[in-house]
Amino acid sequence: MAGQPSNPIPAMTTFQPLQTPVVVIGPQFLAQYPVDLKVATKLMSFGESNFGVTDMNGTLIFRVKSKLLSIRDRRHLLDIAGNVIATFQQKIMTAHRRWKVFRGESTNDQDLLFSVKKSSIIQFKTELDVCLAANTAEDVPDFKVRGSWLERSCTIYLGQTNTIIAQMHRKHTLQTVVFDADNFGVTVYPNVDYAFVVALVVILDEINEDRRGAD
Repeated sequence: MAGQPSNPIPAMTTFQPLQTPVVVIGPQFLAQYPVDLKVATKLMSFGESNFGVTDMNGTLIFRVKSKLLSIRDRRHLLDIAGNVIATFQQKIMTAHRRWKVFRGESTNDQDLLFSVKKSSIIQFKTELDVCLAANTAEDVPDFKVRGSWLERSCTIYLGQTNTIIAQMHRKHTLQTVVFDADNFGVTVYPNVDYAFVVALVVILDEINEDRRGAD
C-alpha cells in the first residue's frame, strides 16, 4: 500500500542456494544467500507478548504478537509495516501439541499453509513433523525439526532427508546475562522462505514452553 515502508531485505553472508526454492509463506521471503536472524522472545508490553526478529545488523525484519489471557491460543506474524503475514493457532486437547498456520489473519481451512506437531508424545530430544496443507495424509512430513531445545540447538530438514534448510543456535549477549532474555539465532539457508522458518521457530518455542507441564 502507498505510504507504507517495504519490508527490509536481511543483510547478506555467503552460501550456496538450494536448487529448488522452498516457498511456503511467500517468494518475497527468499534470498540467494544465507539469512542470519536473531530472535528475542517474550517481550511484554501493553497486554501483549511479543517476539522481535532482526537480522545480524539489528534491522527489524518481523514481529510476532499474541494477546495475553486471550480465549484462543493464537499468534500473528507481522512485517515491519504491521501487516499480518500469517496466523498460528494451537489445536486444543491434542497429545502431540499440534499447531496450524494460516495465510494472513485467516483461520479458515482453505487458507491453511502448514501444520506442526510433535513426532511422538514423549520426547527426550526435540522432534517435530511439519506438513504442508496439500499433505492431507501426513504419512511422511514435508519437513523435520530435530535437536535440543534446552541448548537452543535445532536443525530443520527437508522432508526425511539430510538436506538442511535452517539451523538454530543460542545467542550469548550482555542482554541475555543481565536481563535473562531468551535470545537465540537462526541461520536460514539460501533459497529458503525465511518467514516460514521464523514461524517454525515461534511454534517450536511454544511447544517447548508446554513441556513444563505434562507431555
